[in-house]
Amino acid sequence: MRYDFVTKHSRKGVGSNKWDQMYRRNPSIPDDVVPLSVADMEFANPPQIAEGLYRYMKEMIFGYTSPTASYYEAVVNWMKRRHQWEIKKEWIVDYPGVVPALYDLVKLLTKPGEGVILMTPVYYPFYSAIKNGGRDLIESRLKINGNRYEIDFDDFEKKASTPKNTLFILCNPHNPVGRVWTREELTRIGRICIDNNVLIISDEIHHDLIMPGYEHTAFASISEEFAGHSISCTAPSKTFNMAGLATSNIIIPDPDLKERVCQYRESQGRFFCNIAGYKACEIVYNECEDWLEELLTVIDRNRKFLKDYLNEKLPMIKVFELEGTYLQWLDCRGMGMDCHELEHFMEDEAYVITDEGYVFGEPGEGFERINLACPASIIRETLERLYQAYQKR
Repeated sequence: MRYDFVTKHSRKGVGSNKWDQMYRRNPSIPDDVVPLSVADMEFANPPQIAEGLYRYMKEMIFGYTSPTASYYEAVVNWMKRRHQWEIKKEWIVDYPGVVPALYDLVKLLTKPGEGVILMTPVYYPFYSAIKNGGRDLIESRLKINGNRYEIDFDDFEKKASTPKNTLFILCNPHNPVGRVWTREELTRIGRICIDNNVLIISDEIHHDLIMPGYEHTAFASISEEFAGHSISCTAPSKTFNMAGLATSNIIIPDPDLKERVCQYRESQGRFFCNIAGYKACEIVYNECEDWLEELLTVIDRNRKFLKDYLNEKLPMIKVFELEGTYLQWLDCRGMGMDCHELEHFMEDEAYVITDEGYVFGEPGEGFERINLACPASIIRETLERLYQAYQKR
């Protein structure tokens, strides 16, 4: 391999959110424990980012900065090359993160008391964006079929046909259950929404992180009608682990809708992104595709190792098929613990720091989400601690 996906890096005391969170939960946790919570990789960033930013910062004046023509070109080319979606630079709205965009979009596109549909369990900031905005959360729960989740289309259509429900936030690929929705599934969902005048926000922040054998379909790429009835949220932050640079690209083909979003963004004081974030996005999209290809092979190996290990030594834990993201969803209900006892066991006995399933909504109770974007040695050590702790029980 050209890049280093083996070295373990301690992020203790440097301001890493998930590491600090681990020590707040358990200050006495051993120093060799690495948290596998939060969608934040335990790999060094592609070296091109630091090298390119160093050159850029030596010459740049750090004033108010807007996206450049080369920035837009990098985003447009990436979407065409990686996702076979030909977008125009005029569709791109730069935003300091997908989550801030979601908070703003919920408030802009719905009225108090209107319903926003989610397919649950789902990424927990979706819930916060809806509840903090004073909107009604409408759940359409996914169905478990073997080792994967499926959409309950009858239930979804029932929720979408209720007049007060005017917005749907799609998670594609789905976090935390790891599904990469097929073109057929997306087409059916889109048709239901359009026929019932439900606008779609498609969170596609994990769109580059697709496992072998699967293919991501950008929702808006399906047809001009779908593009005109949707907003796509993309970013380089998950792909290249640069969330701290607070830069995302919200793609809105409909010009009137885009203008509304831009006006609302400015009304909230979100005038521009991080100056380094613009340049870093340009760098990774132009120079770091080979790093991404190596990353995907590492995640896929970690996925296979974890699945084989648990099937052999802890078969009561059900491993769902990981189609996309680097976040493995585990059904731990067979361990015979309620969600709070499970959390205590994981954190305080096994020293396995994951995201508890219940934070993704009630359908996630008894589940765990574990981050596979780390050196293989960390996965192995984590699973050994889990196995030994369970044996002690």
